[in-house]
Amino acid sequence: MRNQTATYQQYTMNQLVLPMDFSDLIPENHVARVVNDMVESLDDQLFDEVYKGGGRPAYHPKMMTKILLYGYTQKWFSCRAIAKALTEHLPMMWLAARQTPDFRTINRFRSERLKPLMDTLFSALTHLLIKEGYVDGSSYFLDGTKIEANANKYTFVWKKSVQKYEEKLQLKIDEMLQEIEKQVELDRIQIQQETNAEEKRISSEVLQAVARSVEQELIKRDEQIKETADQKEKQAQKQALKPLRKIYRTLTTDTLPRLRKYETSFRLLGERNSYSKTDPDATFMRMKDDHMKNGQLKAGYNWQIGTQDQFILFYTVHPNPTDTRCLLPHVEALKESGLPLPKTLIADAGYGSESNYVAMADELFETLIPSHTFRQEQKRSFAKKRFHPYNWRYDETDDVYWCPNQRKVSFKRYTKRTDPYGYARDFKVYECESCEGCPLKPECTKARGNRQVHYNPVYEELKAKQHQKLKSEEGRTLYQKRKTDVESVFGHVKQNLGFRRLHLRGKESVHIELGLVALAHNLRKRATVDRRSKEPKNTNQHKNRENHIKRFSRFYFLRCFWDSPRLYVYIVSL
Repeated sequence: MRNQTATYQQYTMNQLVLPMDFSDLIPENHVARVVNDMVESLDDQLFDEVYKGGGRPAYHPKMMTKILLYGYTQKWFSCRAIAKALTEHLPMMWLAARQTPDFRTINRFRSERLKPLMDTLFSALTHLLIKEGYVDGSSYFLDGTKIEANANKYTFVWKKSVQKYEEKLQLKIDEMLQEIEKQVELDRIQIQQETNAEEKRISSEVLQAVARSVEQELIKRDEQIKETADQKEKQAQKQALKPLRKIYRTLTTDTLPRLRKYETSFRLLGERNSYSKTDPDATFMRMKDDHMKNGQLKAGYNWQIGTQDQFILFYTVHPNPTDTRCLLPHVEALKESGLPLPKTLIADAGYGSESNYVAMADELFETLIPSHTFRQEQKRSFAKKRFHPYNWRYDETDDVYWCPNQRKVSFKRYTKRTDPYGYARDFKVYECESCEGCPLKPECTKARGNRQVHYNPVYEELKAKQHQKLKSEEGRTLYQKRKTDVESVFGHVKQNLGFRRLHLRGKESVHIELGLVALAHNLRKRATVDRRSKEPKNTNQHKNRENHIKRFSRFYFLRCFWDSPRLYVYIVSL
């Protein structure tokens, strides 16, 4: 058999190839085109406000915004990676019009130019999604997730530790003041007036004034020693001045710097219990991805987002580990953003507190927020709990409960509780007439005296209204949608987009980065929706499915029904 000569397609690297415009090489439904269309629809005046003008011409802010957003859609969170893609990645070269800003310029635009622009940019692009019909903003599914901060795991500062060491330092300062008063005349009345009366702490400003008084006294005595002619007397004066010099040295090199350090820590902590030295705005929280299984705390932020149809409508960043205290700041920020308020806000039981219920009762939109006991109360086993007050008989006329042993639990008094954040709650206290000799007491209560019931009328009334809405057909359908709406967004961001840890430090920078992540998610989602809407539908798919079921059931119907009723039910449901 003759050997045939191999043939190849023409391959010449040095030949000019048309077209020169390589935008035709980018697919029609590519995410780069979505980025380009959405950014180009924005008004130029939006960007002009953050540029002062003058000097060397800057790169166009729309171009910089495009490459940043497209970079985040491709999991390039580093400015070096984005700068590298400008010379290697075809869609990036098209978006940048072959301009190549270096990584410093990109980082400067991200951290400085976007700081006053991020909220306006996000609102404008969200308004665009509403205008084009992707969302309408009527339903607002709210939830939060914890994002690990760009901070060292072992640079923690705990509030209790700072308080403990600061109290010890205050005792040491009191002893030093007593020693100083033996040799230096201090204005003790002025010190007491300037001291914090509530906490009884001497501030660093007061201690600095004491240090200046000691310094002036040392200078005065040094001049007196120089004027002394007798050497023995001069030596004696120097020896007598040594304790004061030692106190002054300790005061300026140790005590005063430590006090300033503790005051700085208290200022950074605020209402938080911890912060990181490498990122003081981050708080140590428990993360779900606990690989060591030891409950290790990591510095992080609480990212709160509101979604509809898996588009992120709005977001906020909080240092609070729990979702309960994030609801009110998030809603206030939403009202100030200029976005349309939703008709219904849906959140999980993590937001169900009395303070949130009271605040949301005055809002213009409806809320669907269950309490932390809602799911438990729906179970049949809950109704069988004999000793829970919810299952006791209540006489509204006499305001009396009847316990399982048919003894009166009457109203006794009102009481008030204040949580660590200053919110006061009113309770009605009911007490059993006598638990003495009751055979059910060991199961009913562990108290030595009579069984008491603490009832919060405000919370119970607001909670009952929420539960009534959740049990309705519309409320139940809307709340069930929450799981597939907002939870899926967190899955896309952390798994598909690969964003699990922040790359910037400080709350303002974190707000910018999470805004870019939210916009990148929305752009990817819109590109997916556009692509699916243009895909041809397979009209024969349902018909082939029915034929397959008929063919399968023709031979195995009786056997499947006999051996596995569940499989039969599954076939019929198809």
